Amino acid sequence: MPQVGIRELKNEASEIIRAVREDRAEYVVTLRGRPVALILPMAEGWQEAEADRAVATTRANADFWDRLAALGTEIAAKWQSDKTAVELIAEQRR
Repeated sequence: MPQVGIRELKNEASEIIRAVREDRAEYVVTLRGRPVALILPMAEGWQEAEADRAVATTRANADFWDRLAALGTEIAAKWQSDKTAVELIAEQRR
């Protein structure tokens, strides 16, 4: 696997990325001669899988916020104190 220094990467980024995309080349990025990163081509179908994961995450987040809002409504309906939760906690800290 070829190595590319930080300066060379900076100066030849377009060519290196083109080689990764078109030739499926892989590079070890070095800093002062020591390996610090890898540049690898993305797996085929990665974009579709990532899009599916993003949609699933968004749905899960929406479900979470819906459940949290319902819980807040339930707590508010059963709240028996004239003070807010923040006020009650502040009293306990004194």
